[in-house]
Amino acid sequence: MEQPYAIEMLNITKRFPGIVANDNISLQLKKGEIHALLGENGAGKSTLMSVLFGLYQPEEGIIKKDGKEVKIQNPNDANDLGIGMVHQHFKLVECFTVLDNIILGVEPNKAGFLKKNEARKKVLELSEKYGLAIDPDALIEDITVGMQQRTEILKMLYRDNEILIFDEPTAVLTPQEISELMQIMKNLAAEGKSILFISHKLAEIMEVADRCTVIRKGRYIGTVETAKTSMEELSAMMVGRNVNFHVEKDEEKLGDEVLSIENMTVASKIHKNNAVKNVSLKIRAGEIVCIAGIDGNGQTEFVHGLTGLEPLVSGKITMCGKDITKASIRERSVMGMSHIPEDRHKHGLVLDYTLEDNLVLQRYFEPEFTSKAGFLKRKNIRQYATKLIEQYDVRSGQGPVTIARSMSGGNQQKAIIAREVDRNPELLVAVQPTRGLDVGAIEYIHKQLIAQRDAGKAVLLVSLELDEVMDVPDRILVMYEGEIVGEFDPKKTTQEELGLYMSGAKRNEVAVS
Repeated sequence: MEQPYAIEMLNITKRFPGIVANDNISLQLKKGEIHALLGENGAGKSTLMSVLFGLYQPEEGIIKKDGKEVKIQNPNDANDLGIGMVHQHFKLVECFTVLDNIILGVEPNKAGFLKKNEARKKVLELSEKYGLAIDPDALIEDITVGMQQRTEILKMLYRDNEILIFDEPTAVLTPQEISELMQIMKNLAAEGKSILFISHKLAEIMEVADRCTVIRKGRYIGTVETAKTSMEELSAMMVGRNVNFHVEKDEEKLGDEVLSIENMTVASKIHKNNAVKNVSLKIRAGEIVCIAGIDGNGQTEFVHGLTGLEPLVSGKITMCGKDITKASIRERSVMGMSHIPEDRHKHGLVLDYTLEDNLVLQRYFEPEFTSKAGFLKRKNIRQYATKLIEQYDVRSGQGPVTIARSMSGGNQQKAIIAREVDRNPELLVAVQPTRGLDVGAIEYIHKQLIAQRDAGKAVLLVSLELDEVMDVPDRILVMYEGEIVGEFDPKKTTQEELGLYMSGAKRNEVAVS
């Protein structure tokens, strides 16, 4: 007799105001299988997984586990059925420790007293077994996004879940962490756990998944065995056209110096040492300079110091010939600095504002959008937002009046990029701009960055994606433990060489141009 599927989702339909997120989708997960779910931003992948995890109730369709129909009214029901989920936007309590987040809701106790030592022992054993190094006593608000990701995975493993849902698990990880996670997923599947893996990254799907289900605009396109398909075929299924994986650009035409940073030092919030130590660099109009490095080596603090989110311990920042070291965030913005932030929820959007209000966050005070009496010109804001939504293909159920929180992560990212690029900045600071985006959107964003450079603007790219680091910039600076340890021409270096500098195995005296 044939073994029943671990999970079957049959004819699932889920609607929201103005949009059918899942339109009659079926998905079957075999036991011990890694099954990828692929689709564009806003295709309905996270919605489908949220239905399986009990966060949403479908209007139509049924779910079966091990061949028997089940009702999943909420995440507790899902957990009781052995279904765990690592969400794209982490569900962590920022002021709690790593350990407290992992055991939250299933705290071991005796006679009402918390037995944390047992929990700590189990968490540390899991952490060691699966190569997920964490500090159980660190506060979530103080650790990197990569560490938060590990916390989410351990939360799932701690509950002994057998169906594991990974929603964009590699979006925030470094290349080294990604290869480690791929191995962890293979080990889990070998132990008999069944994995649903949402990803935009075709290379990862080809490496780790047994089968892949593709959905487009909320509809089922097909399920294929990855061993019998190619990245080109998958991308065409996903976006409905062929995608160019190579970034095309002309030689750079350098102009005047736009940004000069001299001996910048920024304090760390986590430890007593400074996170950024004595960094100097210059960027000219018409070039893209990329800061590469393993996550947690001072890139975040460097960007916060540059954009005004954190004060400097020492150093000087000059933009377009003006000293902006002590300038406010708005002053920097008005002078021509745009910032696509690393954390789109914390620093990129006001999640409970509408999409149109988010799109004018940096400009609402301008005469085009505010009258002399101080009233917002709603008609102008709506027209401007509609233009950007169409131009950047930001998909949202109710257009300009969609609440930002209800949009998919990729479309939230597109909205931020639309707002920051459309301001026509002198300096565009882009931190992981393609994080969580599908191949079609990545292709478009790379073209936008190249267009800014070709228009004579300066672009500072901070990226953890080695393909992006090699393809997009004109110069690469590697940051390790808060210092610039190497400068490279992407045409004359390799990923392997960059990896040695990123890990601290090599360094050179950087001649900053």
